[in-house]
Amino acid sequence: MMKYALVTGGSRGLGKAICKEIAGMGIPVIVNYQQNEAAALEVKAEIEALGGSVQLMKFDVGNAEEVEQALDAWMDAHPDDYIAYLVNNAGIRRDNVMFMMPDTDWHDVINTSLNGFFYVTRKLLPKMMMRKHGGHIVNMASLSGLKGMQGQTNYSAAKAALIGATKALALEVAQRNVTVNAVAPGFIETDMTKELPQDELKRLIPMNRFGKPEEVAALVKFLLSDAASYITGEVISINGGLYT
Repeated sequence: MMKYALVTGGSRGLGKAICKEIAGMGIPVIVNYQQNEAAALEVKAEIEALGGSVQLMKFDVGNAEEVEQALDAWMDAHPDDYIAYLVNNAGIRRDNVMFMMPDTDWHDVINTSLNGFFYVTRKLLPKMMMRKHGGHIVNMASLSGLKGMQGQTNYSAAKAALIGATKALALEVAQRNVTVNAVAPGFIETDMTKELPQDELKRLIPMNRFGKPEEVAALVKFLLSDAASYITGEVISINGGLYT
């Protein structure tokens, strides 16, 4: 029996760093992506160059049918294995003040971060709960979900809901040896933040810098490890002291 890890939105930014960190643990990693196949192939090549085991899996986390089809196909091809580690990382931003926000920008952000978590986690939970070794789930929340951000009512709502779901699910599956935690990054140097006014925002951060994807990935690695097996239902901030 082989235990695999699945990282949604794993082809860029935080997802890429997390995939590489997990592969470094000796865990075969499945990199989910939706559109950017070139980026996914790049992650695959980097992990393989370091001696890691990696597979690519294309599906839209916000599309229940695609999630079912992709994961059913993987399970059929791996009848003796299971996905024991899940990082719900996929998310998008569509920033705007609320009174000018189109319906699609609200629904798309909620669908990817929140519904995506639901579809993927629901599908993988039964196998985790049935196995003696259980599983570890890490949901990528955000500072926005803890304190709210102007121009991000949609993103803040999605991430706050994800935090609530994390705490509730942790209680449901604790007796089955499955841990569920959330990580709430502040400003991290990724594609998602590159258009932000960094110099202005750095002045708000006690450490006076944006975080690095590798720093977040190291925290996720710990939460996926056996060393964190007694931690569940927690939301851990990683934000340079901006909001604690």
